[in-house]
Amino acid sequence: MIGAKPRRILITGGNSGLGLALAQKLARRHSLLLSGRKSQTEVAGILPPGAGYVVADHGDPEMSARALVRGVRDFGWDGLDNAVLNAGTGFVAVGGVDSTDAIRRTLDVNLLAVMLQAQALYPLLRKSSGTLSLIGSVAHKGSASIPAYAASKAGLHGLARALRSEWSGDVSVQVLHPGPAKTDMHDKAGYDPGRMRALFLAPDDVAAMMASAIAARRSPVTLSWVKYLNGGAYTGRRL
Repeated sequence: MIGAKPRRILITGGNSGLGLALAQKLARRHSLLLSGRKSQTEVAGILPPGAGYVVADHGDPEMSARALVRGVRDFGWDGLDNAVLNAGTGFVAVGGVDSTDAIRRTLDVNLLAVMLQAQALYPLLRKSSGTLSLIGSVAHKGSASIPAYAASKAGLHGLARALRSEWSGDVSVQVLHPGPAKTDMHDKAGYDPGRMRALFLAPDDVAAMMASAIAARRSPVTLSWVKYLNGGAYTGRRL
């Protein structure tokens, strides 16, 4: 059973939003190493007690991959049981057209960085027969206001399918597609959902569904209102 013993879990983007909500849920049972762009000083008091932290800016994909591997080693781990590649960014397309800079930034952070990080972390995951979880979005099927973001998440979906086949028997690979949550991501992207925000799920509930899906190792998994209404935040396997 995957939840039978404490696990070594890396969560990127673990200092805010869904990454932080997931970390807070898992902190009591597992050993956590979180990453983000902010400095150690900026995240002091935010992270769960006992969690490690490494600065890794996904805007520089190659450097972020090296930083994560170095952070794992510096934290005293010689392997990884779980890597949750959750960090992401997005920008609303002005007039329906993304700027070149916004496209590059989105693809660098959401896709290229994840590809390089997955490759870099593979030996650590293989050593523990671990699980790589890529955090996509329901927007991977297409979204008019955020085309570059949608494209990057569609890329993650394809990447997960490829790696799940390529690494079969060594590392479990999955992609999870959360629906909209009440985090600050929409504000950062420049998007005002208006009254629709009332229908967004609480981060704690999405994190609970993420944890259950990670424990089950199935892929792909959509974490939406439908799953929530079917008890997805309270039932399922325990991580």
